[in-house]
Amino acid sequence: MASSLGNEKSVNPVLRISQLDALELNKALEQLVWSQFTSCFHGFKPGVLAHFEPEIKAFLWLLLWRFTVYSNNATVGQAILNIQYKNNFSQTEKYQPLSKQQKLWYLIFTVGGRWLEERCYDLFSNPRLQSFCRIKSYINLGTGLLKLCGLLNFLVFLQKGTFATLTERVLGIRSVFCKQQGARQVGFEYMNRELLWHGFAEFLIYLLPFINVQKMKVKIASWYLPVAGLSNNEATSAAHCKECSLCGEWPTMPHTIGCSHVFCYYCIKSNYLNDMYFTCPKCGSEVQSLQPLIYKIEMTELH
Repeated sequence: MASSLGNEKSVNPVLRISQLDALELNKALEQLVWSQFTSCFHGFKPGVLAHFEPEIKAFLWLLLWRFTVYSNNATVGQAILNIQYKNNFSQTEKYQPLSKQQKLWYLIFTVGGRWLEERCYDLFSNPRLQSFCRIKSYINLGTGLLKLCGLLNFLVFLQKGTFATLTERVLGIRSVFCKQQGARQVGFEYMNRELLWHGFAEFLIYLLPFINVQKMKVKIASWYLPVAGLSNNEATSAAHCKECSLCGEWPTMPHTIGCSHVFCYYCIKSNYLNDMYFTCPKCGSEVQSLQPLIYKIEMTELH
């Protein structure tokens, strides 16, 4: 009696945007499951999963199918959005769950098709199997035709609003709402706040490329770390050649820009390429000429 009442549920058509959102949620879930699974092997040798990656993915997607479509007639993304699959081949307009054959063919088309595509790609990328180029061309042709059919199906879906994927159209499974959807009521204050935030974010994205962050950091550092004028005697020059004025480490390939301070070649070159008006963070002198340090100092002398 209860099952008969359950089958008498009315069918509520699903909006196009809800069906597309369900597909995106399914992709996000698969990526999350795969990332969590691969994180268990971070301590192992790199590439330990590479040879069996298509099979491992197929096994994980099989588990997802078992506890979603096979058990509840809905994927995870559909369950979140209150959507279920309906057997569209049934003669009645009332809700009819998917048959076992439809569920199994759904598994073959989705999980099996993706496994076959990935495994064929690995096989034909092997240089030992170059003699099967003709078979590879046929497989590529078939894959291209399937993608073309998927594109045509998507265009029909945008027009009619049913069967978001080619698999759903072939198997005759249609997305419907489990329960009657209520009208959404969104306050104007919330909408204004969202519009204001998005406008501010777009303004920042447009403005940030015009801000020279590196120059601002160097300028602020020169205010807080001022250095008085240096004497020109040999001892003072030797003392200030011990460290790069940018990174503070022992200068690698020391260079000067015309002032009494020393820089690593890569430090000063990268900053100068980033900012043509670069100034010394110690004394504020502009780059006159980038020259190797003429004053040779041995490390033993500095100690």
